[in-house]
Amino acid sequence: MGSGIRATVTFDSPASCPVAGFSTATGAAVDSISTSVSPAGEAVTEFLVDADESAGDADLEPIFSYGTADVYRTEHAGNCPCTCLGGFDCPIHRYLADGEELTLVFHAAEFETLQDAMATLREEFPSADVQQLLQPPLSGSHEDRRFVNRGKLTDRQFEVLQTAYRRGYFERPKGANATELAEELGISQSTFTEHLVAAQRKLLGDVFDDG
Repeated sequence: MGSGIRATVTFDSPASCPVAGFSTATGAAVDSISTSVSPAGEAVTEFLVDADESAGDADLEPIFSYGTADVYRTEHAGNCPCTCLGGFDCPIHRYLADGEELTLVFHAAEFETLQDAMATLREEFPSADVQQLLQPPLSGSHEDRRFVNRGKLTDRQFEVLQTAYRRGYFERPKGANATELAEELGISQSTFTEHLVAAQRKLLGDVFDDG
């Protein structure tokens, strides 16, 4: 069994999500939640909101009060990111709704599951945007971790970079030189270098967080 992947995804606050709808209606930020999601796609969420934040425009009534905070409970039904993830058996670890944006941090057991879940999320919620992917064990501080999006590469750039890596181009001593790899790929050495530099520049932009 793999160690799994933790994904952070943001959405424009979807009206179909009752917690996001509550945040939009009241202006209250919601980040303290407990969610139960079944593989059948059913989800029940309890969340905490500061008592001094108005809930006058919300349809929900608190089920309990701690004095300084109120507890609300809602069921997710229909077209909601939470029920979508439940259908892929992806538990939600963190939930943040601030009225304008919804952020979900969830766990996928396998990369293929993550791909399928994200494909469905993007189909249902076009604003879905992956902010971070983490696969334990992790090292370094939170600031050190970066999501490297290889989807930025063209098919040819990916092929050139992958071939160079697998054939030992970046090792010392080199397992293969640029002339050999260009011949293997059926391109000129200058074209090989052009694709390789472009691919590295795109990926290093993610590493150094400058786009």
